[in-house]
Amino acid sequence: MVDAIFKVKDVYESYIEPETELCVFSVRNIREGRYRKYNEVVFDHYTRPDSTILTSDLTGIHVVEKGIHDILSCFYYFRNNHLPGYQNFRQGDMITINTWFTDEFYPITMRYFGTEEIRTKVGKIKCLKFNPVTEVGRLFKTQDDVTFWFTADKNFLPVKIRFDIFVGGFVAEIVSYEGLKYPLEIIK
Repeated sequence: MVDAIFKVKDVYESYIEPETELCVFSVRNIREGRYRKYNEVVFDHYTRPDSTILTSDLTGIHVVEKGIHDILSCFYYFRNNHLPGYQNFRQGDMITINTWFTDEFYPITMRYFGTEEIRTKVGKIKCLKFNPVTEVGRLFKTQDDVTFWFTADKNFLPVKIRFDIFVGGFVAEIVSYEGLKYPLEIIK
């Protein structure tokens, strides 16, 4: 319904180096009604020992802190490097990962909200619930208008994402899976 009214087709791509889990190349292709924006960013993590050099098609060269992520690689990094210690999390704990988004420095802060059982097409799954703190204003009414659920098993598989925006909301949810390293823990 929203697509018919607003004609939104946003595509984000992230190319991640497997060894470091850092983004080496990202694409942001925005098509919202008549509005268009396309940008490619190259991440050079090796030329300078103390920083990362970003080359943006739209804004040129930027020197930023070492180990910065793009908007997608930060979630994979979070999943692989912070979630394995979730047993030590307390409700309200926050983890910040520095990213480069919309051609500017953009720290992503993930707030832990505990565990929750989620019903999906693949079954009922115990999940870890996180809200990335969102910027109130253009798109979101509150800081908690985006929610992520990751499986509370060794996979830390993203199971559900909910976005609440001014004009309504939408949900992305797992419908199938394959090739997991560990068996998915489905609640019977």
